[in-house]
Amino acid sequence: MPTASTMPHSAPRFEDRYNKSLYSKRRLINKLGLGFAMSAMVFGLFWLFWILITLFVEGFQGMVEMPIFLADTPPPMSEGGLRNAIVGSIMLAFSGLFIGAPIGLMAGIYLSEFSHGSMLGKVTRFLNDILLSAPSIVIGLFIYALMVKGSSFSGWAGALALALIVIPVVVRTTENMLNLVPNTLREAAYALGTPKWQLVTKVTIKAAKAGLTTGVLLAFARITGETAPLLFTALNNQYFSTDMSQPIANLPNTIYQFAMSPYENWHALAWAAALLITVAVLTLNIIARFIGGKDHSK
Repeated sequence: MPTASTMPHSAPRFEDRYNKSLYSKRRLINKLGLGFAMSAMVFGLFWLFWILITLFVEGFQGMVEMPIFLADTPPPMSEGGLRNAIVGSIMLAFSGLFIGAPIGLMAGIYLSEFSHGSMLGKVTRFLNDILLSAPSIVIGLFIYALMVKGSSFSGWAGALALALIVIPVVVRTTENMLNLVPNTLREAAYALGTPKWQLVTKVTIKAAKAGLTTGVLLAFARITGETAPLLFTALNNQYFSTDMSQPIANLPNTIYQFAMSPYENWHALAWAAALLITVAVLTLNIIARFIGGKDHSK
């Protein structure tokens, strides 16, 4: 039978073992870090909500006072709307999307499924990263030198400038989404004797279709409010026109021109146009989030 001297000593309590001063110092640092993080969040959200509230108040007032969807942009100090700019923006954005999205999808599929560390794949990925980070005004100047200089401003030039903004975004999201597809799906398809082109079209793309759709929608939201490329390409048009070979009206340039003017009716139209673009971008982002979240919940 063990005696009292041979019995193991009881383990000391945690309160007796830990360094109280070090623990208090770490708690203080943690509280300070959380305090700074919360302050930064509140500071950012304050300005964000202030901008949104001002935008909605001023923009809604302009939409109520002016026939936004029924009349074209007016001369100074007269009643008018934004019909020509709305139609022009829709034409430019969809044209840029239809030109850039297929190119971006095909390039992203190549980088994910076919490049396999090749030199062409590395160069393509490097150039896409450069194009992704390039300022939009540089892209506008490039299209200006390529299509506008020596000719004339046109809607097609603006659509091509927007397409060059769409392409790198779609390439990046397509490659990332396809890389997330498990290799076990590819191995199973290869085991069944599936050719490479059917593997890509019927397995990997189908598995990543929600992510690909999200990438295209985010690219579309990106070009919806671009102003700088259109200043050098599509310019603007005070009258209603659907001729893409001529200067065409658009909301971003209308905002730019009307907001800098001294006329109150143009200021109201600029606020209304800004509200329309904000709502469009917000809607596209919500749809993209919904599609992406729905895919992850499966």
